[in-house]
Amino acid sequence: MNKVLLVEDDPRVASFIIRGLEEQLYQVKNVNKGFDAINEVMENEYDIIILDIMLPDLTGFEVCEILRGRKIIVPILILSALDTPHEKVKGLQAGADDYLAKPFMFEELLARINAQLRRSEFSSGIIDFQSYAGIEINMKEQSATRDGKELNLSSRELKLLIFFMKNREKALSRIAIAEAVWNLDLDMNTNTVDVYINYLRNKIDKNFPTPLIHTIKGTGYMLKNKINES
Repeated sequence: MNKVLLVEDDPRVASFIIRGLEEQLYQVKNVNKGFDAINEVMENEYDIIILDIMLPDLTGFEVCEILRGRKIIVPILILSALDTPHEKVKGLQAGADDYLAKPFMFEELLARINAQLRRSEFSSGIIDFQSYAGIEINMKEQSATRDGKELNLSSRELKLLIFFMKNREKALSRIAIAEAVWNLDLDMNTNTVDVYINYLRNKIDKNFPTPLIHTIKGTGYMLKNKINES
């Protein structure tokens, strides 16, 4: 589940965003001051920050500059009523990754969040994502093995496995999987995600004693090695 830090001092806007993101299975923490946002990011890990500019203490620009100065590389999406080209340039120069003006449609906010998460995932991800529970991914050869056995994955299956490996031991919704693996081009009224999960299961679990892909009821799927759990 992706963790979002929402820095917004308007309760109505904050409530609207929190409700929408939680329906999409995001975990959201809301703070309403710049210094609180900085402390929160320094003490806890977040996947993305949604940042207002007009805050009671610091401006969003100052929060950006401070976080980037402290080598915090979490994606920052500025969400502000200030929508002039000058303000947008100022936000990006301060270290923001994207800028969305208020008022906004929630669907656009969600699309921008997911775009930033995809960029972050494929540019950094888990440093050692290529190895887990006997699975080894060879990015150069675009291939994968489990316990030394070649898995013979298609390009889409490999991309799906990479997404699981980078998010191992996390519950992943079908929407999150579709957006990462199909880049928003998938019709969610189809069962394509489930079909490809089954394809992948047949290759990485079927002939091995310990299954790694697990169905999470009401959520989606998880890649996890449960062999050591009591």
